[in-house]
Amino acid sequence: MKIAVVTDSTAYLPPEAKQHPDLYILPVPFVLDGQTYLEGKDISTEEFYRRLPDTKTFPQTSQPPLGEVAKLYDQLAAQHYDAILSIHLSGGISGFVNTLHTVAEMMKEKIEILPFDSKITSLPMGLMVEKALEMTEQQKTLAEIETVLSRMRDSVRAFIIVDDLNNLVRGGRLKNGAALIGGLLRIKPVLTFQDGKIVVFEKIRTSKKAIGRVQELTADEFERHGEQNHYFVIHGDNEQTATEEAAHLEKEEPALHLLMGTFGPVIGTHLGNRSLAFGWIAAE
Repeated sequence: MKIAVVTDSTAYLPPEAKQHPDLYILPVPFVLDGQTYLEGKDISTEEFYRRLPDTKTFPQTSQPPLGEVAKLYDQLAAQHYDAILSIHLSGGISGFVNTLHTVAEMMKEKIEILPFDSKITSLPMGLMVEKALEMTEQQKTLAEIETVLSRMRDSVRAFIIVDDLNNLVRGGRLKNGAALIGGLLRIKPVLTFQDGKIVVFEKIRTSKKAIGRVQELTADEFERHGEQNHYFVIHGDNEQTATEEAAHLEKEEPALHLLMGTFGPVIGTHLGNRSLAFGWIAAE
């Protein structure tokens, strides 16, 4: 069975994975100071974060145009793929993956399309994409791949610390109450994904203590499940802190290896500068 894997540009993938012949990446548009950019094409992540603090209007994100998506799916059908597995960022922060079901229904006579909600984004979603590509090489069926990805999705935990909660509030990804608590009491809450949505996990007084808490959660998981998981640290314009804190955790747990990734502009629009996340996902 010949399966194409489609994802979007919020997935964090190593360069070699991006070159896979059966992988197709849809760039997600975002607007910065009135100009529309395609993530991964029109502006570097470094340039985005450099400009973000000085933007005159709050940046906005949108979905890849459905016409472009349908065009890509048509091209894949013409290339004699038997099916398309379309893996995308959480439906809890973007409605894109949900709209794909309409496209899949419209095109079912041409090709089988399975939209898959990762319920996450960035590096853990990228690991799902890599696993899907690995399984297509093994000639696994679409159902077999979906089963494995579903287990990976159910296993993901990510704990996020942001420098300013207002980015999430203004983008509609977190309730105002949490931002007010953070602003007035100088609390640095630890955030997490719950059912694909970003919610407050714990309220902590300082960034240092918040980082210590997510490191503690990661170390506890490693002690329980060890190499059954991949462990990761992700940052948005915060490489030095991410590197230092990853080294600190790996020193405390010498057998633990952390994968490192970055939040691209689309997710960075909501998390802002200097975001940091630790977490894990099952190593299927």
